[in-house]
Amino acid sequence: MDSQTSQSSQASQASSPPHMFQVDLRGLVDLLSHHLYSSPKVYLRELLQNAVDAITARRAEQPGAPARVRLYAEGGTLRVEDSGVGLTESDVHSLLATIGRSSKRADGLQEARADFLGQFGIGLLACFVVAERIRVVSRSARTPDARPVEWTASDDGSYTVRTLPDEARPEPGTTVHLVARAGAGEWLSRERVLALARDFGALLPYDVRVGEEAVTDLPAPWDRPYPSPAARRVALARHCHEQFGFTPLDSIGLDVPLAGIRGVAYVLPSAVSPAQRARHRVHLKGMLLTERAEQLLPDWAFFVRCVLDTDSLRPTASREALYEDETLAAVREALGERIRSWLTGLAAGDPQRLTAFLSVHHLGVKSLARHDREMLRTMLPWLPFETTDGQLSLEEFAQRHAVVHYTRTVEEFRQVAPIASAQGIGVVNGGYTYDSDLIEALPSVRPGTAVAELDADTVTAHLDPVEPAAELALADFLATARATLDPLGCDVVLRAFHPLSVPALHLDDRAARHEQARAEAEDHADELWAGILGSLRGGAPRARLVLNHLNPLVRRISSLPERELIGTATESLYGQALLMAQRPLRPADSALLNRAFLGLLEWATHREDEH
Repeated sequence: MDSQTSQSSQASQASSPPHMFQVDLRGLVDLLSHHLYSSPKVYLRELLQNAVDAITARRAEQPGAPARVRLYAEGGTLRVEDSGVGLTESDVHSLLATIGRSSKRADGLQEARADFLGQFGIGLLACFVVAERIRVVSRSARTPDARPVEWTASDDGSYTVRTLPDEARPEPGTTVHLVARAGAGEWLSRERVLALARDFGALLPYDVRVGEEAVTDLPAPWDRPYPSPAARRVALARHCHEQFGFTPLDSIGLDVPLAGIRGVAYVLPSAVSPAQRARHRVHLKGMLLTERAEQLLPDWAFFVRCVLDTDSLRPTASREALYEDETLAAVREALGERIRSWLTGLAAGDPQRLTAFLSVHHLGVKSLARHDREMLRTMLPWLPFETTDGQLSLEEFAQRHAVVHYTRTVEEFRQVAPIASAQGIGVVNGGYTYDSDLIEALPSVRPGTAVAELDADTVTAHLDPVEPAAELALADFLATARATLDPLGCDVVLRAFHPLSVPALHLDDRAARHEQARAEAEDHADELWAGILGSLRGGAPRARLVLNHLNPLVRRISSLPERELIGTATESLYGQALLMAQRPLRPADSALLNRAFLGLLEWATHREDEH
């Protein structure tokens, strides 16, 4: 019994007819306008795209067919006429009334799809974003004896189809009529239509006009012949200003035939943050695809903005961005190589322009050179670095110094630069973005170069020691100074160095700072964590305060008879050395500075009272 029931149920299920999805056109239009498209303006791109694709389809079969697109805007209506392949009545039912169906999939056109702009079949649906009614009149070029057909649709999802007399459309092609929806009339005004048509269609290969005004402007500025290189630079600078609003420092041709790319990259005239996403204008087979392409170039090329036309890249469903795939990755690499070649060419033949470029965009080139040894070798004589000898390239600095010492932070460089320079130690500031990586990579492109991170021991070793007798005479003073700074994790050392005006130098390195951080965390931790952090205590070097025995103030302090006053003066020297190094102050350091300042005031006023 159960078996029979099961069989009956299965038979019933098998005989149930399938149900078709019901599409709410108004809901779909709302989805397009608020989620797929960034702006209602894309409606005009869809109209131009359909017209251009229709002409392309007709010319694939009739190479000599006319190629015209005309747009007429007036009183909240828009009429778009094309001389394309046109549609029959069956085409209208099959293509215009079925969401997701595309004429690019029609029989006989599959092999020609690479010549079309549209790939997703959304077509006229986007026009409902600005129009409440769409009327299409079309006559097929493939079926010459077919009468013109009219398709009229409303945004409620209803449509009608009827055939018209021959005189309604004597020639093959399609005319689209739009009537603006409430509040969208501005999008169908003549001025807006002309501006959008020129923005989207300036590089289209066919004759496109709004009324009598031409839309297309061919050849593209980067493909036009010019009487001289100077004239080309002026014309491209004007084009850059029209597209991006700035006058470029230089322009770079982006001719990559294997990738189907023609265009130009414009070098920004001022520095920008590497984190700022660059936005580029990309045309697909002449039609503007997007003006916000962000993944077109390698991240290091943030100093240029591009305009280009391509026939190889894939658009996303909205046709407002590029699809991230292997083709885009290959194009990105090819364009990066083109910009790299431009830099190499400047280094070889135009050092003046290269210097002007690097003065603004050295950060981008350093980012590239970090990963590209050949680029580092090429740019080595040109990239600027802050050093104790002034602004120099690594090549010039390495020629002057047997060892290229460097610091990892700007604070460390500021700490030691005056002292190191006076002692003849050459130091490069590696604290800026990418600089440490490039300095460490120097031996790989300049064999035999010695590179070493500058630490406190190296600096101290280059300072002149004080005569043993003089240091022994100051033993009590040094003992008091060391006892004063010991709670701060800082030792006191006596040396003689120039310049004489520097009374004290605060030196530490990363290991010493790590030990300070560990000790500070241990002081504030609970019993469990204090035990764990205490077990991590090692033999890491401590920070040190190097007192200058040649400085008159240090000599006077060392001769003070009062231990308490020596401690206060030592704290003051320590605080002043920290401030000179422009190091961030810990809470303990701030407390010390306040204590030392008040102690000195009390001592000074006490002396006044005695008099």
